Amino acid sequence: MKIVIPGGTGQVGAILDRALTEAGHEVVVLTRRPRRDREVWWDGEHLGSWAREIDGSDVVINLAGRSVSCRYTPANLKAMMDSRVHSTRAVGEAIAAAAHPPRVWLQMSTATVYAHRHDASNDEATGLIGGAEPGVPGYWSYSVEIARNWEREQERADTPHTRKVALRAAMVMSPDRGGVFDVLLGLARLGLGGPVAGGAQYVSWIHDRDFVRAVEFLVARDDIAGPVNLAAPGPLPQRAFMRVLRAARGIPVGLPATKWMAELGAFVLRSDTELLLKSRRVVPGRLLAEGFTFDHPQWPEAAVDLVRRARGGADSTRRPVRA
Repeated sequence: MKIVIPGGTGQVGAILDRALTEAGHEVVVLTRRPRRDREVWWDGEHLGSWAREIDGSDVVINLAGRSVSCRYTPANLKAMMDSRVHSTRAVGEAIAAAAHPPRVWLQMSTATVYAHRHDASNDEATGLIGGAEPGVPGYWSYSVEIARNWEREQERADTPHTRKVALRAAMVMSPDRGGVFDVLLGLARLGLGGPVAGGAQYVSWIHDRDFVRAVEFLVARDDIAGPVNLAAPGPLPQRAFMRVLRAARGIPVGLPATKWMAELGAFVLRSDTELLLKSRRVVPGRLLAEGFTFDHPQWPEAAVDLVRRARGGADSTRRPVRA
């Protein structure tokens, strides 16, 4: 198949590009800074010659959007919104104009669309959409609005011959340098892998190989459309999540951090505390109902595998610990 990945130069794009290319597919990445074969320039906003790559392709997987790993200033929040909405609109226009449109358009979204909660899990059918939760910073609602506008732009696209799926993805855990797992493992190595603000907030995640397998599953299944949660079925509180990660790496102690300490650390890292403090208790209701099986459904086993791969693939003698 020919698979076009707009915005495919980030961590998730690299994971998909590598796996899908190894599987024998022709992968083309649309990027503002093409540097190698199979990368084609686009501006992420306007139709251009890049649209020829979409015409005649089989699958489009749109990952474009400004990274959320930044300070949530008004300017950055606007850039996050505009980059997602404008790029999605451009992809929809390219598909609508294609003489031979792709049969499926997978559009990146985010599990952040769901409400901050601890009491129950969010699936696609019964999950609470966020934005009106009491007791959370007001700007968190803007992150939800970004996600809703992102998905709405795909829904509005006039692409009757192309099936559309919105990927409400949790954090994708891979051993690649610079990814979220690498950052968390680095904090643990520094002794900073303890509970943050008590650690009761839930962490939703998905192993990189299950992420790829879920994408392949959704491409193959012609009967699935709309929002799909890409998250492992085993979300867990942050304190347990980090305890398991430390155990997998053989790190006995992780210093706890208060909320103000987390705010200071986020400032130093030029990130935002929402990424640490929002409780994302998300489960893959539709994937499980449709028969998808996870190779890494629970964090203890996944953490051991990721640590082993991060250390260069040497066989790990560490046993998974219970969360």
